Amino acid sequence: MSAARFIVTGTDTGIGKTVFAAALTGALGATYWKPVQAGLDQDGMSDSERVATLAGIAGNRILPEAHRLVTPCSPHRAAEIDGVAIDPELLALPDIVSSLVVEGAGGVMVPLTRHVTFANIFARWGAPVVLVASTRLGTINHSLLSIEALTSRGVPVHGIAFVGETNEDSERTIAEIGGVRRLGRLPWLNPLTHETLDEAFQANFNLADFAS
Repeated sequence: MSAARFIVTGTDTGIGKTVFAAALTGALGATYWKPVQAGLDQDGMSDSERVATLAGIAGNRILPEAHRLVTPCSPHRAAEIDGVAIDPELLALPDIVSSLVVEGAGGVMVPLTRHVTFANIFARWGAPVVLVASTRLGTINHSLLSIEALTSRGVPVHGIAFVGETNEDSERTIAEIGGVRRLGRLPWLNPLTHETLDEAFQANFNLADFAS
């Protein structure tokens, strides 16, 4: 498979976006980049560290964050609290030969600064976006609003990937009304390891759908 570039974003925070990003990174043999990290997870790990473990990739395929913020909240506020100035104009997609998976922070409309959201950045980058959505109650509204926010800015939506227990009607409804490709669904995994994640991705997604 030739080199591909995908931006992974979500409909909300805590829905499994990083887990999906790790699965896609591993499946593509890609390099991973999280431009802005705000705080650590409950185990004291950054998303980059978690992806390296779950994707089973070498450290040299994890690009350093442009901003690694301490405060665990929206990047715009975390930067203010930490005394860091984020210049969105300086954020550019890395110029690398290999496939690339870029993970945003939280949802589509999360503010990077007081005037710029991640959706604005995605529009400037122009790379295809994979929207990750939960299958829990409320996902239809959150997903369709996220799709509308992306498409209204001219962001190419490659498709939607679900995480959670099966919800056939919601998944189909979102894809049909939103006019996007339904890529597949990752179930919740226990235990969550590189091996179980890779197996689940291979069983529930078609790698050909992510061809460049």
